[in-house]
Amino acid sequence: MEESYLAHVSEDGRKQTVSEHLRGVSELCGEFAGAFGAGRQGAWIGLAHDIGKCSAAFQKRLQGGARVDHSSAGAFECLKADGRAVWAAECVAGHHAGLPDFGNPRNPDSPSLCGRMNRKYLDALPKYESPVALTPPPPPPSGYAQDKLTDSFLIRMLYSCLVDADFLDTESFMKGGRVKRGAGEPLPVLWERLKRRKIAPWLEEAEHPDSSLSRREREILQTRCEILRNCMDAGTRPRGLYTLTVPTGGGKTVSSMAFALRHAIENGMSRVIYVIPFTSIIEQNAKVFRDIFGEGNVLEHHSAAAHEDAKGDCDIEDGKTALALAAENWDVPVVVTTSVQFFESLYGNRSSKCRKLHNIANSVIIFDEAQMLPVAHLKPCVAAIAQLAQNFNCTAVLCTATQPALGRLLQEYGLAAEELCPGTEKLYEQFRRVAFRNAGTLDADSLAAELQALPQTLCVVNTRKSAQEIYAKLPKDGAFCLSTLMYPAHRRAALDEIRKRLSDGRPCRVVSTSLIEAGVDVDFPSVWREAAGLDSILQAAGRCNREGKRDPSESVVTIFQGVSHTPELLKANIGAAEEVLQSGADPGDPETVARYFQILYHDFMGDDRLDESPVPGKGCMSVVKAFREGFDGSDFPFATVAEHFHMINSPTKTVYIPKGDGEKLVEALKFGEPSRELYRKLGQYAVNVYEGQYKELLLSGSVEPLDADGGALRDLSRYGDETGLSVPAGELGFLNF
Repeated sequence: MEESYLAHVSEDGRKQTVSEHLRGVSELCGEFAGAFGAGRQGAWIGLAHDIGKCSAAFQKRLQGGARVDHSSAGAFECLKADGRAVWAAECVAGHHAGLPDFGNPRNPDSPSLCGRMNRKYLDALPKYESPVALTPPPPPPSGYAQDKLTDSFLIRMLYSCLVDADFLDTESFMKGGRVKRGAGEPLPVLWERLKRRKIAPWLEEAEHPDSSLSRREREILQTRCEILRNCMDAGTRPRGLYTLTVPTGGGKTVSSMAFALRHAIENGMSRVIYVIPFTSIIEQNAKVFRDIFGEGNVLEHHSAAAHEDAKGDCDIEDGKTALALAAENWDVPVVVTTSVQFFESLYGNRSSKCRKLHNIANSVIIFDEAQMLPVAHLKPCVAAIAQLAQNFNCTAVLCTATQPALGRLLQEYGLAAEELCPGTEKLYEQFRRVAFRNAGTLDADSLAAELQALPQTLCVVNTRKSAQEIYAKLPKDGAFCLSTLMYPAHRRAALDEIRKRLSDGRPCRVVSTSLIEAGVDVDFPSVWREAAGLDSILQAAGRCNREGKRDPSESVVTIFQGVSHTPELLKANIGAAEEVLQSGADPGDPETVARYFQILYHDFMGDDRLDESPVPGKGCMSVVKAFREGFDGSDFPFATVAEHFHMINSPTKTVYIPKGDGEKLVEALKFGEPSRELYRKLGQYAVNVYEGQYKELLLSGSVEPLDADGGALRDLSRYGDETGLSVPAGELGFLNF
């Protein structure tokens, strides 16, 4: 029987039996799951996953016949071997179409795993024979069956191991064994490279500073090196949860990477994952790391660098893979990704999203600009970080100049974070570069007049509509309007021109949304910031006197109240900032920052509002509670959570702009073969708009649809060189991701 049932047939006629495939997947899956102590469990589900292929119906499928549900048969065999092996049955049932909701055994007709395991459904499956004798499964992974939230992470991680092993074994057979895994060089090689290319020059410069530097500049340089040394020394600490609180200009990117690499080597860890909140700056950081470590050692993975189909399904069974599964599995030394990609994958259920997850285990994870974790999803994000640190051998570092107050949320998991760089208060005083003032309420005309009186200044506002309105009132010589209505390549060119004007001393007045705040390297003599959360105000302040060459008293950050509509998303942040600043507190003082986050999280929001995922017709779902207690009558609601958990709750569509190199790329998408590389390049010519705006663009004929996720701009008159894409009238929104 083992030789009569086939799993795959290659293009050149070679055949792989089901038994060969099961054993190959079992070996890989066990190896992957061993990274978090679940090697035996991984090997067992690898043996079970494709048992259902031993049927006449599936053998016809290999000859071009109809699709066959073979996954349910494998899940049934898992539960037949041990009725408590839900952890195994979930993984096997979902290894093509995604982890299903477990459901409720008392509701056998529901579209869930329980529904698929009822006798009526099983009798309709093609008759199959098991090619292996499934022994009783090993006990569940360590820590299982104590808390269902923990169980859900263990299941999803095992699922990731199975999906990746299944894909790799299939690819290996189809390509005759020519599959290379583990791209990149060993971490000790990267550590030596970082020391040679960045650390040594920094330390040398601090020991022998340029004589032209002022006393203040020399002190800052030496403090930056002190931070670096602290981070390198901390690399010998054990795995755990840490904070790195470093003011703007303190060199936290290099220092955090120095900690991560040394820590990974000291603790025998596999990789470093750098999680960044904005796609607008991820390429900047990825380029820094590529310049240091080399192209092949750094993977950049975000919405503009990889494409996933609408369903995210995999079609491994006939040797072909959907574009979704062609995304990288993060098997590289350094991964640079976005918080959206990271957390939505950790709460995802599709194989395309989850394939990479097991490679997060045994990694150092740096959460850059940690204060930018969305407040409405703070609990699920903290829960995920806690799970990774406690159960998957990870070290997590919350890295920012404005550390969020997560102590109460972390206590729920018995965790507390240690600071890598002591003396935060001293650092703030030493790196102080600006003075703050409050200008009260300003309408667009008054604000434009204030900006026009300054030859070089930056104004950050809360919406794209406000940015365009204020920009329109400025003299055009040296005026710029930055927002996510401009495609990334356009914004990058504008920023290059802005930096040149600032350096040359020419007029340069920039009105921008918050996209400029986090990590964008510009240095203005003054900054204006519309009332926002304190963290946003301080991020904007980081664009003022960034290089520290001016006296702080002469580098003024002006906070003002605008008169336009305040986005609902910002009201709690603005209210908390107003409360903490009303007594005249210094906005940048670490104590002020800590009070702001305490007030925001626990007074203005409240615990219930720190975990809100809208579900049409059912209000809001708490993701953490959904896994612990079930949701809508279903235990382990993997599919439901994946459908409704979105770091950015407003659904968007992509409009590709056929300008410059974007023109030929759009043509290639229309008439050529879509590929990961093509979508990666197209990301530089993409603008995200809300679904309602996209529909209006379609109805007006301005956009030509290309796929379920977006289309190409047909009416080029809707894209201007100054302000980017002109979207339908109405509120342009808070969309800077």
